[in-house]
Amino acid sequence: MSEIKNLNPTCIWKNFDALTQVPRPSGHLEKVQQFLLDFAKQAGVEAFIDEGRNVVMRKPASAGMENRKGVILQAHMDMVPQKTPESTHNFETDPIQTWIDGEWVKAKGTTLGADNGMGVAAIMAIMEDKSLKHGPVEALITADEETGMYGANDLPENMLQGDILLNLDSEHWGKFVIGSAGGIDVTATLDYKETETDPEDAAVRVTLKGLRGGHSGLEIHEGRGNANKLMVRFVREAIEECEARLATWHGGNMRNAIPFKAEVVLTLPKENIEALKELVEDWKEDFIDEFKGIESGIEFIAEEVETPKLEIPVEIQDNIINAIYGCHNGVLRMIPSYPNVVETSSNLAIIDIEDGHAELKVLARSSREDMKDYIVKTLESCFNMAGMKVETAGSYGGWDPNPDSEILHLLLKIYKELNGTDGIIQVDHAGLECSVILGKYPHLDVVSLGPTMKSPHTTTERALISTIAPFWELLKKALEEIPVK
Repeated sequence: MSEIKNLNPTCIWKNFDALTQVPRPSGHLEKVQQFLLDFAKQAGVEAFIDEGRNVVMRKPASAGMENRKGVILQAHMDMVPQKTPESTHNFETDPIQTWIDGEWVKAKGTTLGADNGMGVAAIMAIMEDKSLKHGPVEALITADEETGMYGANDLPENMLQGDILLNLDSEHWGKFVIGSAGGIDVTATLDYKETETDPEDAAVRVTLKGLRGGHSGLEIHEGRGNANKLMVRFVREAIEECEARLATWHGGNMRNAIPFKAEVVLTLPKENIEALKELVEDWKEDFIDEFKGIESGIEFIAEEVETPKLEIPVEIQDNIINAIYGCHNGVLRMIPSYPNVVETSSNLAIIDIEDGHAELKVLARSSREDMKDYIVKTLESCFNMAGMKVETAGSYGGWDPNPDSEILHLLLKIYKELNGTDGIIQVDHAGLECSVILGKYPHLDVVSLGPTMKSPHTTTERALISTIAPFWELLKKALEEIPVK
């Protein structure tokens, strides 16, 4: 176990280390909420939980800075609970085990939680430091961002007092985000009556794993394999060539993560088992070749298992397979004015088919409302043709860029003074809470920034140590130079 709390700057790393000891998976935030309230009490700053279960802190201006614009420092308290297949970690009870690997901080067998724990740790450092010069500072640490931005959506209006919002949830040091995509959850369901399996049939469990997965906004353009979309190619051929029938399917577990694993149970005549296993090997070779240079750990495994008593009726099976096959996944369009930024995408994140119920979950994103509507209708059309019921939820709008932002230009000035190079202005495809908060507080001047992190939402998530100190210096100096009201 590494002593990350001794890394520089210790004011951030000791708080991040403390945060890793507190369980905080999305949907289970009671412990981290109490942790933050206890911290605020010890730091001597006002703190409370609002109607959206967000933690709000307030620190008055330092002497002589009372006339400065108020700054809201914003991050989210929850983390994505992903772990390796062999990990026994319990996200609701166990601390994250961190370690230092060269220039990176990583976690042992799980997500690290630097998304967005590093932002929370920086806020804690600001709140407890009595030597800093700053105007009025508020902290808004939101609940359940990763599962639907619930805390931001339930944020009360007329509660925040600041003029500037610094969102600390970006993941590339030196890039200043001034816009992001909106998103919406699309869920397709179908209930069916199972049929009895032929008692003479055997069963094989086929597992695809070892894919990189990743953030379905930040990394959707990298061409990583989606376990559900790869699995359907094999399943369709197994049905056609080996007389297979689908009994169950479980793939993916997070709405905003590219699925890195999928598992199906197929029934088939016993005499076709060897042919199926050969088909698995053929597809494994195809996948490895197809994703050469992108994926390096693909595993595709067939294991004989006890034959289930029930399976999916042929017609329903074929309709669902067609829907999965036809479902759009990946980048749909780039932003014409920012050709290196994804405008519209979808991620077939979760498939659960068992016990007479099929459920497919897709997170669709777009920085344009009309294109978000288009991708939703594209998905609806596909699923409706399979007889599935389609529902949408958790819609949030995009964040329109403001290149004339006053706080943006201040941050760019300070960044160049401290680093000798120009910062980069960016529009992200990942969904940020800024758009939701701006819907309630449209007067805010907003920029998102942060140190460098890689592969959030995966077990290879890591934070680049060398970017934390300059991020901290920029944050301190920006607070010192915030303009007057």
